[in-house]
Amino acid sequence: MATVADILAYLETLAPRNMKMDWDNVGLLCGRRDREVTRILVALDPFLHVCREAKELGAELLVTHHPLIFSPVKAVTDDTEVGTCIGYLWENGISAINAHTNLDCAPEGVNDILARRLGLSDIQVVDPMGTDEQGRPWGLLRIGQVEQMPLPEFLPIVKDRLDCSGLRYCDGGRPVSHVAVGGGACGSELRDAARAGCDTFVTSDVKYNQFRDAQYMGINLIDAGHFPTENPVVGLLAEKIAAAFPEIQVKISESHGDVTKFY
Repeated sequence: MATVADILAYLETLAPRNMKMDWDNVGLLCGRRDREVTRILVALDPFLHVCREAKELGAELLVTHHPLIFSPVKAVTDDTEVGTCIGYLWENGISAINAHTNLDCAPEGVNDILARRLGLSDIQVVDPMGTDEQGRPWGLLRIGQVEQMPLPEFLPIVKDRLDCSGLRYCDGGRPVSHVAVGGGACGSELRDAARAGCDTFVTSDVKYNQFRDAQYMGINLIDAGHFPTENPVVGLLAEKIAAAFPEIQVKISESHGDVTKFY
């Protein structure tokens, strides 16, 4: 029977630890490495309702994109959701593994999946940070092409394919053809996307001044939301784990979802 350590080792072949950002926290963040695994729940976030869903499933392992522990934790108590989740998982014998910025940067990770979901072709890594063992370049952003269209025609494509509740955007005054993507909060990468030749950048958590910078630079900037831009990778994770460990039941969370709502 496969153990938590076996699943972790496999996930690190998909998203090696060396691909993470220096400030990030990835890997096994709660639980025992030697715990045998028969069921796995996969989700974007390790929120409390997802932890409870893992228990209801009878899962010994929760695999997420976002880390259970991100900022330093000084106490594990029920005063915070993080402390409550850690205690709940430990009490119920559930381990927690995450692949965060390493999965953003990895080949076939968050941003390759996002680019394909939006229908981009000729997908390339923007400013590669290295190559993996197969010689594939890796890095944070991706850029690709779509058939040229006005921005008002591209916006509903983004909204529909990412199942967004809404979009924030600024019009850079150019048609859409060369599109850069960065799942999650990648607004700070705007200038890298511009240097790569994009006329349109799809990301999330964009700040006010970043919209203004984009408009000044003549780039269409689309904020499609953190959850919608990263959630497509959850299905890939579940599929790959299930294929590598056919004896384990792998399930995508039914309770996780975007906490951001539009009125």
